[in-house]
Amino acid sequence: MPGARPEGLPEGLDLAALEALAVEIATEAARLVVDERPDGLGASATKSSPTDVVTVMDTRAEELIRRRLHEARPDDAVLGEEGDDQPGTSGLTWVVDPIDGTVNYLYEIPAYAVSVAVAYGDPRTPGAWGVLAAAVADAAHGTVHHAHLGGGARTTGPAGSTTLRVGRADGLDRALVGTGFGYTAQRRREQGELLMRVLPEIRDIRRIGSAALDLCAIAQGRLDGYFEVGLNPWDLAGGWLVVTEAGGVVTGPRGGGPQAALTVAGNATVHAGLAALLDD
Repeated sequence: MPGARPEGLPEGLDLAALEALAVEIATEAARLVVDERPDGLGASATKSSPTDVVTVMDTRAEELIRRRLHEARPDDAVLGEEGDDQPGTSGLTWVVDPIDGTVNYLYEIPAYAVSVAVAYGDPRTPGAWGVLAAAVADAAHGTVHHAHLGGGARTTGPAGSTTLRVGRADGLDRALVGTGFGYTAQRRREQGELLMRVLPEIRDIRRIGSAALDLCAIAQGRLDGYFEVGLNPWDLAGGWLVVTEAGGVVTGPRGGGPQAALTVAGNATVHAGLAALLDD
């Protein structure tokens, strides 16, 4: 069920307005990364230059997001993937990922997103924060998944807006589950071990390449569950709220907050099964 408003928030804070701002900025940044994607990227490009170019686009998108947030809410902090932490005095922190799914972006695979979320608490401390409002713009498809705490979750695009609800899979053996993999050899070994534990117990596995879109796919009912090791706050913040506002559950190890050590998501039944399997 949609979450309750936490205590201690600034007086008069309009969560719907924060959601609208997140949607506006995420959509603008998504248009930037699509419309200004440099030519010559892809599988045939050299190893070093495309990485540099993607970093440039990441940085440009984050600079746009930071500028727009500063104009609208100068007292809020910002935590982003590409830039230095920006301190604030309001008690709120915007957690932003300018391109989630950069390898997909490099290869022109249409599964990358811009995630803009506003949090309370300290996003750098697992279990010490939560998300108030968020938008995850599916850049290649021109849609945005969005929510604010207690307001439900929706997807908005050229065809209009639809309410999101998690799927009804009632057991792991009928669950389509998403996951992802890191970039270091050691991290991939760990993730491979988890995958070997999960795969025999579920219907099938999918690796889409964007944690934000994986989480939103749960909210849409297109995935039943998701797990990953190694997520940063900017990877998971936006999708976390969209899932919970669509009726799902997102946790970390032993039922704590989602974090780098482990993030598990799904409807209540699938989440419980995955969490038990991975916590064992």
